[in-house]
Amino acid sequence: MENRVLKTLEFDKIRELAANHCTSTAGRSHMDNLEPVSEYDDVVRLLEETDEGLSILRVRGNVPMGGISDIRPHAKRAQMGGMLSAYELMETANTIRASRILRQFIEAIVADEDVEIPHFIAKKEAIPVLTGLEHDINDAIDDNGHVIDSATGTLRTIRQGLRIQEGRVRDKLESYTRGRNASKMLSDSIVTIRNDRYVIPVKAEYRSHFGGVIHDMSSSGQTLFIEPDAVVQANNEIRRLKLQEKEEIDKILLELSAKVQEVAHDIFTLVAILAEIDVILAKAKFGVANKCTKPEVNNDGYIRLAKARHPLLPIDEAVANTIEFGKDITTIVITGPNTGGKTVTLKTVGLCTLMAQAGLPIPALDGSEIAVFDSVYADIGDEQSIEQSLSTFSSHMVNIVDIIKKYDDRSLIIFDELGSGTDPQEGAALAISILDEVHGHGARVMATTHYPELKAYGYNRPGVTNASVEFDIDTLSPTYRLLIGVPGRSNAFEISKRLGLQERIIDRAKTFTGTDRGEVDSMIASLETSRVQSEKDAEETHDILLETERLKRELEERLNDFDEMKSRMEAKAKERAKKIIDDAKRESEAVISDLRQMRVNVGADIKEHELIEARKRLEGATPAEEQKKAVKAKAAPRPLQTGDEVKVLSYGQKGTLIEKVSNTEWIVQIGILKMKLDQSGLEYVKPEKEKKSYVSTSVQGRDSYVKLELDLRGERYEDAIIRTEKYLDDAILSNYHQVSIIHGKGTGALRQGIQKYLKSHSRVKNYRFGESGEGGHGVTVVELK
Repeated sequence: MENRVLKTLEFDKIRELAANHCTSTAGRSHMDNLEPVSEYDDVVRLLEETDEGLSILRVRGNVPMGGISDIRPHAKRAQMGGMLSAYELMETANTIRASRILRQFIEAIVADEDVEIPHFIAKKEAIPVLTGLEHDINDAIDDNGHVIDSATGTLRTIRQGLRIQEGRVRDKLESYTRGRNASKMLSDSIVTIRNDRYVIPVKAEYRSHFGGVIHDMSSSGQTLFIEPDAVVQANNEIRRLKLQEKEEIDKILLELSAKVQEVAHDIFTLVAILAEIDVILAKAKFGVANKCTKPEVNNDGYIRLAKARHPLLPIDEAVANTIEFGKDITTIVITGPNTGGKTVTLKTVGLCTLMAQAGLPIPALDGSEIAVFDSVYADIGDEQSIEQSLSTFSSHMVNIVDIIKKYDDRSLIIFDELGSGTDPQEGAALAISILDEVHGHGARVMATTHYPELKAYGYNRPGVTNASVEFDIDTLSPTYRLLIGVPGRSNAFEISKRLGLQERIIDRAKTFTGTDRGEVDSMIASLETSRVQSEKDAEETHDILLETERLKRELEERLNDFDEMKSRMEAKAKERAKKIIDDAKRESEAVISDLRQMRVNVGADIKEHELIEARKRLEGATPAEEQKKAVKAKAAPRPLQTGDEVKVLSYGQKGTLIEKVSNTEWIVQIGILKMKLDQSGLEYVKPEKEKKSYVSTSVQGRDSYVKLELDLRGERYEDAIIRTEKYLDDAILSNYHQVSIIHGKGTGALRQGIQKYLKSHSRVKNYRFGESGEGGHGVTVVELK
């Protein structure tokens, strides 16, 4: 794409807005060079990358991109044998650390979130691993870019000696500042440094009192900064130690620079990938900030923008328009008054195309589609050049001539005020001829014009349609809505009338326009009215259709859910019935076998109690549902009351009525458990004079049902613990040996709380995380005693 077109369509401003979302200098530099690409596969890849960035921001909110610097110049200098400074090495280590954190972040998303990010995974895999160099630098340089004492043993020894020597010098000089004559001889009672040597400020008249070396003088000449004779040797020793310190630091920096040199190529690759990721995320953040969406792309020249806005206009002020062309219609000619929004419409189409081809989301609704063009050309605005002595018309013609030389059938061409700036008749003829040229060779064209001759252009050219911007006569202002298929008309007479011009003047003016002009204006007005009504009807129909489709989807989903539930219940019922029948058959066969054995025993007498026992076994083999029905057939001898002893029919266990919670439900205490049960499942038991000396420990009947898993996802911590306690009691009473508790992964707080409770439970033998097929760390499998 030509730079002039990018500037004309204001793509450079979009690029600047997106660059503001970059977090690194490398990313911003990369964004500053962003340009649209023209290969279809490249455009698809760029938009997919941006969409992945949007997905990551949606599930995580932000991406750790801090600490990244453009360290490629550092690596280049190290590659040439130069010595890097401690600060440059610190930036290198920080950038490597940032790449390591980003790799871990992407790996965590892949493991924890249900998002597909293949492009980010590929970039993560391509980031070089330079952890060794990071550790080497961090072992020698701190976060402020200073070489630390522990970098080498020699440096530690030198700095210890330096601190001791400096302390001695300061102590000696401070003795001068605290002396009896200090206030008289010294300008100030401080110890300072001049030329890297410790000195004291002495009044000029007492210079001979201290002796030594003068290193500086105040601007007035009244104060001399003197290094007394008593500390000259000590300062010399400090100077020598500092030289040794510098030599040792240079040695350390050279060694680290050599290590950077060894991996310089990897550093170039690392920074380039980090910059690409930063740019992708900046595009995604730009899209979120400006309510943009990812368009579909095609290679067929077809454009459909649904409620598209100009991205540089405020969101709450910009008027959204739906624009579609490129299939049957390949050229749109927009007519209408000035300041009606024609130019903004042209720029919206051109800018959205450039943005999509650069991998940026566009300011339009979901479902929009953009064509990939080899080139985009635009002639917009008054580009008159005083230096070149070109008129407005000449300036336009220079651009148009250049466009006609370069365009082909894979080009998008935008003309603003085509043919303007010259004689209206000749300008209109030129505009028609230029449009015939570019339209006839298959280019996609959008043009605006004032010429009335072009209003009929769309009616006698196949593949061409007229459009206009709507004008509200009542408010005397444009609405900025684009009306495709309706040519614009002059509103001069209506506007003049509303502004108070006398009707006789307006009527006289109408006689000068001719009959044909009046008929055309009437036709256009009728078309506008029909168009507005059609759009209103279409919107209402569309809303009704969407609502109908939504209801249809809901009904289909409910029907599918019902069918699935019905199938599951039928399967469970069949399985349970089969199990009951199999159990009954086995018990019956066992009883019959025992009777036969007793009959064939020689001399064996079948006693009465043995027959009774066999009969009880046969009755026990009766399917549970039949037993339950028989039990339910019994009626309670009297209305139940609080404190009554009852038999829980479903469990076969006695309990006591605690509280009536509704007309049909009671709170019943069975042993240590309190349960809410329906009255129809309770049978009144008359009080016995003597209680039996035992308590049954089995409260689970054949028909009770406790699931093998408990789902706590979304529960508050306190509610989850209460549910877990109740569930474990039910599972123990059901003689389960192993159950599963689903708590999800999340932050881990619920998982830790549940496992802490299990650890203290007396009936929990062991617990563990689920295997890969059992739910992983989102499930705890509990083994019960």
